[in-house]
Amino acid sequence: MSKDKVLLIDGMALLFRGFFATSIYGNFMYNDKGIPTNAVNGFIKYFLNALDTFQPTHVICCWDMGSKTFRTRLFPEYKANRSQPPEELIPQFDMAKEAMDGFEVPNVGVEDFEADDCIGTLADQLAPQSSVYILSGDQDLLQLIDENITIAIMKKGRGNYQLYDETNLFEHKGCTARQMIDMKGLMGDSSDNYPGVKGIGEKTALKLLKEYETVEELLANMNNLSPGLKKKLEAGQEMLHLSRQLAEIRIDAPVKYSFEEAIWTAKEEKAINSLGNMGIKISLQDLYSNQETAESG
Repeated sequence: MSKDKVLLIDGMALLFRGFFATSIYGNFMYNDKGIPTNAVNGFIKYFLNALDTFQPTHVICCWDMGSKTFRTRLFPEYKANRSQPPEELIPQFDMAKEAMDGFEVPNVGVEDFEADDCIGTLADQLAPQSSVYILSGDQDLLQLIDENITIAIMKKGRGNYQLYDETNLFEHKGCTARQMIDMKGLMGDSSDNYPGVKGIGEKTALKLLKEYETVEELLANMNNLSPGLKKKLEAGQEMLHLSRQLAEIRIDAPVKYSFEEAIWTAKEEKAINSLGNMGIKISLQDLYSNQETAESG
């Protein structure tokens, strides 16, 4: 009997990508109610393409539940550099979740946690008995790679993915999945707005982890470092530990889902009616090909 293959979708990543792919040209694709649909259109196309590519038996879509989380309590400046979503995108968050309902794909999100934490928790729970594929544009998720966990990073152009797994992560990134967290602790993350250790960048962080493997081992051997580096680590030790905490994807989020409900069994008529009600037209052929793929996979 073949192993289940679960596709975990980073809903925010697909929706934002769908939005910016067309909004840059001012093409918001309004429906007859005057509501923009460009992000949901793009989201559905990426979603259907991923189904054809990965042929999962089960699909779950994960979402952020607001900008306030345990990370913003730990560090109020966390992601404070992010601008508000464009007003044309705001009504499309609920529409995308409604679209997933139409495809009978569970929407999962937990207050106080990010979508990444939901993905990490689900991957950790499902990987022992299933092959897990995580679809996103966010390389922070690479820390989740394990024996049965593959990360599919969306690249430019629909259907273009970079797959990372246990066999190739080190070759691409120069560190292991667990070291990705220590990397972020040392060098910080400008896109998430936390600093790491002042004066330590990617090159130095990689070199240190290559030599000492973990932050704990590095700190235990500070007397072997150059005076300049030792001074930076001593001064930045508190922020190093906080940055690691911010970087680490949690695998204990209180997610609620049903594995049975996650089985990919989309009914064309229901999906098309759901999208049609939002003013999104999609060809039957797209849905039929995906349904056939799921049934024959």
